[in-house]
Amino acid sequence: VDADDVITKEEQIFLLLKAKAKCERHLKAKVPKVHGEWGPRCRLCSCSDSSLSLLSPTDGFCLPEWDGIVCWPEGVPGKVVAMPCPEYIYDFNHKGHAYRRCDLNGSWELVPGNNRTWANYSECAKFLTNETREREVFDRLYLIYTVGYSISLGSLTVAVLILGYFRRLHCTRNYIHMHLFVSFMLRAVSIFVKDAVLYSGSALEEMERISEEDLKSITEAPPADKSQFVGCKVAVTFFLYFLATNYYWILVEGLYLHSLIFMAFFSEKKYLWGFTLFGWGLPAVFVTVWASVRATLADTECWDLSAGNLKWIIQVPILAAIVVNFILFINIIRVLATKLRETNAGRCDSRQQYRKLLKSTLVLMPLFGVHYIVFMAMPYTDVSGILWQVQMHYEMLFNSFQGFFVAIIYCFCNGEVQAEIKKSWSRWTLALDFKRKARSGSTTYSYGPMVSHTSITNVAMRGALALHLNTRLIPGTLNGHRNLPGYVKNGSISENSMPSSGPEQYNKDEEYLNGSGLYDGDRPMVLVEEERETVM
Repeated sequence: VDADDVITKEEQIFLLLKAKAKCERHLKAKVPKVHGEWGPRCRLCSCSDSSLSLLSPTDGFCLPEWDGIVCWPEGVPGKVVAMPCPEYIYDFNHKGHAYRRCDLNGSWELVPGNNRTWANYSECAKFLTNETREREVFDRLYLIYTVGYSISLGSLTVAVLILGYFRRLHCTRNYIHMHLFVSFMLRAVSIFVKDAVLYSGSALEEMERISEEDLKSITEAPPADKSQFVGCKVAVTFFLYFLATNYYWILVEGLYLHSLIFMAFFSEKKYLWGFTLFGWGLPAVFVTVWASVRATLADTECWDLSAGNLKWIIQVPILAAIVVNFILFINIIRVLATKLRETNAGRCDSRQQYRKLLKSTLVLMPLFGVHYIVFMAMPYTDVSGILWQVQMHYEMLFNSFQGFFVAIIYCFCNGEVQAEIKKSWSRWTLALDFKRKARSGSTTYSYGPMVSHTSITNVAMRGALALHLNTRLIPGTLNGHRNLPGYVKNGSISENSMPSSGPEQYNKDEEYLNGSGLYDGDRPMVLVEEERETVM
């Protein structure tokens, strides 16, 4: 081996011939003639073992021999013999093993239909050069996406429960968010299931459990009975389907926001069913086509490996969704930049405008999956070395944590969601405090500067009023005392009774992007008044 850790072809051949000569010396050493012929009778012919013993031809053991790669020891009838992958083969995985099987007749198992000894070197050839470093890279990537998808799955589950629990959050926008969250969740679950099906168990354990008939079929063509791969095929098919639905629900989010901005009359409820059919139905069409073609033309074992050009049946629709979504993203950013310049002309410096635009852009990036466009063409080109590692770490990090980012931005940081959670918490704590004080005989309720003292007697007399304390204990002025905000005498609505929103007005697009919820200007005043009275 050269100083630069590179071995030449001539050097590898020399090491192999040297190992062969050493094995043959062990085979012939101290072996007597049997019927006038020399016969190999060494018990252990590994190149590092010098212990030898004599056997007669009637012992029934498989004879030791050199097969061109490994010096095999004698084999016990009916047992599998495992030998470490030889270190003199430089590109072998030196942590793996090669396997042979000695049949019950004391002969090495043969390849069916071929007068050649069967041997399994798959573990030796699994990892070639830089095997240790590559294994570390794969282990690190596995850890990244396992942690990422686990965190995303947990946060998305909480987000879906929150949006589904509060009725005030039930609107078309949040329905689409929930579909997107569910698609991220199903994508994560399908990845975990696929990994469990494809990568469970070790090769040695499977070799020890394998029957003699199954062992004979390893080096043959795929077995006629393909039922053993049904579970693997189903897992891969569902993984591809949920992967595609995730991309298409990201596209639905882009189409919905784009329609709100550019369509003057946009019926949200009318288009919701169309979006639902588009997000879940269209991926089912091309995934079904792919599965049918794969089962007909390339039904080889599990479907986790690429089968030539058949991959484009799924890849082309996904790539199209990524490109369209990126175009929508660019167009929406262009409109936002234009509106920021028009709205804030002469009222703020350019740096503040850029900060607002940057904030809106960063909020939209996880929703539109903009990171997909960076390495969109890389998986279909020959990428290796450090560039491959950069690509894989980038994709695994952003793909696995994307669901977490989306849940944070569009649920947990949403102003409407936070308001509903605060109101629910305030109602619960106030009701709990009321019950505790009522049992003690004298109660005191306080909210801000307002304090109310009651006894067990007037609680019974004013039970109906007490039940509505949670909607009335807000400071204001009423009949010379502090009043409740949002209260208007005789049911009329006064502009002065409504809290001021400040000198500046948010436009609809910016309010939607900031997660503030429904637009106040679009809601009936009765609903606005009801929300302000139930702020607790």
